[in-house]
Amino acid sequence: MINFYLYYTIGRKVLMALSGFFLMVFLMQHLVINLTSLIPDNGNTFNSISHFMGTNPLVQFFLQPILIFGFLFHLLMGIILDYQNKKASLKYFSNKNINSSWVSRNMIITGLMIFSFLCLHFIDFWIPELTIKYINGDMSGMHNGHYRYYDDIRIKFNDLWRVLLYVFSFLFLSLHLLHGFQSSFQSVGFRTKKSTPIIKKLSYFYAVAVPAGFVLVAVFHYLNNILHPFSH
Repeated sequence: MINFYLYYTIGRKVLMALSGFFLMVFLMQHLVINLTSLIPDNGNTFNSISHFMGTNPLVQFFLQPILIFGFLFHLLMGIILDYQNKKASLKYFSNKNINSSWVSRNMIITGLMIFSFLCLHFIDFWIPELTIKYINGDMSGMHNGHYRYYDDIRIKFNDLWRVLLYVFSFLFLSLHLLHGFQSSFQSVGFRTKKSTPIIKKLSYFYAVAVPAGFVLVAVFHYLNNILHPFSH
């Protein structure tokens, strides 16, 4: 019975780590696409990639449902593991709990803050996109004779309050990744004296660079709208 419970616990941590890896790959892919909106070509590159991603059946009906499931699974497993860890901490109080960082002890808080931000992101981008394509039946991606994706991202970052909210949310994402990146490698057993310093450096780089990239996109379009007012 003890071995079964041990394997069950380890198995859940491994699944949590694998879902984390999957979401980190998605974040990189999403960031790369968003960064193309900074290319000074009137949004042509961003429009082309966005239209492909938004109309490709493989992306829409296979990868997108997997992404949604992966995020919900990661969130649910995080809540379960956090509850179990807190219950174990009350039963077996140790120096490890004292010395652990605030981030590692409060991953569920940063995770729920990210979830709140994603709800806004879905309202801002995903739900309107689904409405246009699957309710209004417009799969062309066109508006006034050209692709609408670049215009959409400029419109969304036209308001300072939304930009500040995005910046605040990505700060929590950075905190979450600072611990989550290293923890994922540890959960799958990829941790040795030689690899640990490398993983630690990679985690710091990823946890700072990726959220900073998203912040750059939001701030760039906000400032661009001030310098070159956008009429829509």
